[in-house]
Amino acid sequence: MSFREIVGHRRLKRLLARAVRSGTLPPSLVFAGPEGVGKRQMAYALAQALNCLAPVDGAEGERDACGTCASCSRIARGLHPDVVLVRRPEDKSAIVISQARDLVRQVGYRPFEGRCRVVVIDDADELGGDSQDALLKTLEEPPARNVFVLVTSRPNLLSTTVRSRCCVLRFAPLAAAEIAGALAGAHGFSDADAQAAAALSGGSFARAMGAGARERAQARAVAAAVLMETAQTTDVRARLAVSAALLKSAARKGKDTDKDRDREKEGKSAGADRESVAVRLNAMGSLLRDLAVLTTRAPGTALVNLDLRADLEPLARHYDRDRLARAFSAVGRSLGALERNASPKIVADWLVLQL
Repeated sequence: MSFREIVGHRRLKRLLARAVRSGTLPPSLVFAGPEGVGKRQMAYALAQALNCLAPVDGAEGERDACGTCASCSRIARGLHPDVVLVRRPEDKSAIVISQARDLVRQVGYRPFEGRCRVVVIDDADELGGDSQDALLKTLEEPPARNVFVLVTSRPNLLSTTVRSRCCVLRFAPLAAAEIAGALAGAHGFSDADAQAAAALSGGSFARAMGAGARERAQARAVAAAVLMETAQTTDVRARLAVSAALLKSAARKGKDTDKDRDREKEGKSAGADRESVAVRLNAMGSLLRDLAVLTTRAPGTALVNLDLRADLEPLARHYDRDRLARAFSAVGRSLGALERNASPKIVADWLVLQL
């Protein structure tokens, strides 16, 4: 994967691409940021740019990989001998010291065929204390033609001495518009599904790609409908009737059978499982966040669910600051209750009475 193929992170891509071309790339790097935002992909893009056989130079002093040469292809497939991936063994609780010692010995030799050996330590926060100590000298003064990239979502778990020997690049969550554009443009998502997936991703492209787009789009539609219905009535019976929407199966089509309706009343249907309800509550939290943006008159570009602005603007009139605070708190408490194995039906009924 070349720099140009990575979603977002324009500043970091430009910084790395310029460093590669000018030969000023620090030999030890930490890529720190939330899960699923592209840190590992950036490490492999860096490896391609350093070893590409036909690099592409930009007008602003940047260098990227061609993405098609033999070296780029082998790196993309994980077959290049000079791109080394280090990760915790499945049967271990940490990256053990024997791995660190083997790595120190390996980088003492010249790269096999590439211009530069790139060592990617995935989930580097899983390096044990002894392993971190074993790498200190190598990270401070790596042998020539070796670059270390420590990828982590928890940089605070790396020792201060390790971090002090590396250049730390911080990756921010991706913008919803960036995720939606990539999903629709390169992954065949419809615009609606792409917008819904991006809104519920929390800035993580991996999360946006992970679950079913159809379920996320339906979850957002259900959450919006529940907020609209509860905003228009204080009647307890009417609100409790709305809670059924949070439980109804997202996958079922056509008319429900009597058996299905009975099971939903008991909170036992396939759609009433905790995971499905949690997806809808997360969607509701995203919508409430956008209502807060609208009520504070912040720029509309700050909306996560930008495609729903026309629906959210009239809804925002029902939500002042206090009501928004109560709603946010109720959604958070509901998600916590689901994690503690509370009944989805009880959670849904309680929530609609709090909104």
